[in-house]
Amino acid sequence: MDCVFCKIINKEIPSLIVYEDAKVLCIIPKDMEVYGHTLILPKKHFNDIFDIHNADLQDIMRIAKKLSIGFRTKLGATGVNILHASGKDAGQSVQHFHLHLFPRFKDDNINAWPQLPKKNFNKEEVLHGITFMDGI
Repeated sequence: MDCVFCKIINKEIPSLIVYEDAKVLCIIPKDMEVYGHTLILPKKHFNDIFDIHNADLQDIMRIAKKLSIGFRTKLGATGVNILHASGKDAGQSVQHFHLHLFPRFKDDNINAWPQLPKKNFNKEEVLHGITFMDGI
């Protein structure tokens, strides 16, 4: 497998490690987008949200919370954005599940929320399309 994140996890490529345990590795990305930008990676390879196991996702979210609290107490962050993309059409650039954690600060003038075009959708149609999810 030629996965850059797997190579980082296996220490084949050097990285700046923020946090590591048996299941999760957190690193500062090569191109830091905001102050404190951190990538949260499961050590086991999963392509995306569609194939990651629930237990592994829970581990990642537990660490995202832990880091968020650390950014607040150690760096003075007043908020965080947790960003993720799964699939080519969503803009996923590395086919290894990961989260981007952006610490946020008062008056940092960063808008991490996408500026989506305003469109009208049939909400009843959407609701009908996802009602199968009741049992999840």
